[in-house]
Amino acid sequence: MSTKLPRLNVVLEPHIYKTILSLAKKEGLSMSLLARDLLREALLIYEDTFWAREAESREATLEKQKTLPHDQVWKS
Repeated sequence: MSTKLPRLNVVLEPHIYKTILSLAKKEGLSMSLLARDLLREALLIYEDTFWAREAESREATLEKQKTLPHDQVWKS
């Protein structure tokens, strides 16, 4: 079965390879699908970390006297 999806070759340390192999067998997935899912999850965590840092940075420069109260922002 061929696919038009992009491919990625990765070199792994032996212990990571064995872990992925073991997890794939346990989950009934191919190593490729498991690795894809793990990468997807890692990217979500990476993105969350980035935005958390960005929020902290913005909060540090926030001028509270220029903000609006909650009820004023969310009024109907």
